Amino acid sequence: MKSTDSISRKKPTGVLALSLLSFGNLWGQERPNIVIILADDMGYSDIGCYGGEIETPYIDKLASQGVRMTQFYNTSRSCPTRASLMTGLYQHQAGIGWMSEDPYQNADKDPKDWSIYEYRGALNRNCVTIAEVLKNSGYHTYMAGKWHLGMHGMEKWPLQRGFERFYGILAGACSYLRPDGGRGLTLDNRKLPAPEAPYYTTDAFTDYAIRFINEQQDQEPFFLYLAYNAPHWPLQAKEEDIEKFYDMYRSKGWDVIREERHKRMAELGIIDANSDFAEWENRRWDELSEEEKNRTAYRMAVYAAQVHCMDYNIGRLIAHLKEKGKFDNTLIFFMSDNGACAEPHNELGGGRQEDINNPAISGHPSYGKAWAQTSNTPFRKYKQRAYEGGISTPLIITWHKQLQQFENTWCRVPGYLPDIMPTILNVSGASYPQTFHNGNKIQPLVGTDLMPAIKGETSSIHEYMYWEHQGNRAVRWKNWKAVWDQEGKVWELYDIENDRTESHNLSQSKPEILKQLTEKWNVWAEETHVLIPFPYEKM
Repeated sequence: MKSTDSISRKKPTGVLALSLLSFGNLWGQERPNIVIILADDMGYSDIGCYGGEIETPYIDKLASQGVRMTQFYNTSRSCPTRASLMTGLYQHQAGIGWMSEDPYQNADKDPKDWSIYEYRGALNRNCVTIAEVLKNSGYHTYMAGKWHLGMHGMEKWPLQRGFERFYGILAGACSYLRPDGGRGLTLDNRKLPAPEAPYYTTDAFTDYAIRFINEQQDQEPFFLYLAYNAPHWPLQAKEEDIEKFYDMYRSKGWDVIREERHKRMAELGIIDANSDFAEWENRRWDELSEEEKNRTAYRMAVYAAQVHCMDYNIGRLIAHLKEKGKFDNTLIFFMSDNGACAEPHNELGGGRQEDINNPAISGHPSYGKAWAQTSNTPFRKYKQRAYEGGISTPLIITWHKQLQQFENTWCRVPGYLPDIMPTILNVSGASYPQTFHNGNKIQPLVGTDLMPAIKGETSSIHEYMYWEHQGNRAVRWKNWKAVWDQEGKVWELYDIENDRTESHNLSQSKPEILKQLTEKWNVWAEETHVLIPFPYEKM
């Protein structure tokens, strides 16, 4: 099979040229640079511009210069989100219906590869990435950070899926301080040795993103995908950043933090001041022992420090774009890959306290279910689930040159990950191919261009939206959302417009609406080849 690495950047001709001509007529300027910044396991209300107390001045500045969406959705998990984001398809269509490959002793058969087309654990060849499409239309394409879309076999790596340059990790998690082994670093197509201290992934990913832009020799537009591993576990941050937050979390605790977030979110207009909190699954702060308070407050402080450092580095990238005169004509997206992470689903977190900031650790410690629910204030549940706390993300869209008149506004139109690719196609003038990868048929796009919603030209861009991850399911139609959760194992129904915390199940009083939604979901699942009933024995 011919590798996409053989596709050269070339001047557009034929249909592509016509597409670019249409672009020029539509937007009246040169093609924009495009930057996608993806946070990892960050909660909906963590950042300041969505109500959080964590200091994020640079992200907040982006928000004040752009449009914030209140109802944008991901897939509730890292690698399925990346698959959908990069391809404009449902993750199943792209080959990651369950999870992506991670380090495994027998690289010929990763347990995430079920030998089923939609469940291969890596991107298949009947989809194209944003990078492949943009590279083929004349863009430079750069990536720094976490890939998590296939790693066993170089044909699955970023350079073979459209990126000119790559620095980061292929796996789903790593040490921030010393990535090594199967969770180590890769530069382009070359595995790197473990870095020497001092080292921090968030800083290094940004360093390389800036380096790639800086080394570009021509004036062609670029696409940058900056996929941070922050604030995903393990808990590892700089002590000077941790110190900024510990006393606050220790003195206030999660009850007060949640109340304060709720109040700020209401003041910002994200939620109604009279809206409820979702169910709370933990003790009150005053029920913890003093030692428990000390230890869990420190965990939240480390988590906050990870977000804070990411914000600082986003500020570095923005400063570089401005210095190079590229900021005004750069379209920037900022979002999170799923809701906050409760793993391993206990109140106070996983892993040993003494392993926090241990460079040899690439897994837990984590900050636990109570802080994850706080991070998702006021929504229900967290990563992996199809409730709002699992699938809701902040989305900030900034493009000074074209969206200046919409600065510091909110967009309340529901959208989701497959919409990013069509939006990028619209603004770049790139053409989505019918065939690619040596003649393979490419599946049609699922999403819709976000620009009419961003500009206030429409109140809806989807009739129905669908989700499934590890058996957790949801479908949304207008203000109605049906949810099937791994704990309840029955379909529930919520009026999201009036009850976004999903506190009042209306399945009994609105059976006809529930029937309509679940039947639609079943048709979608069959067409998308979702495995239901789900084979949990493969977990």
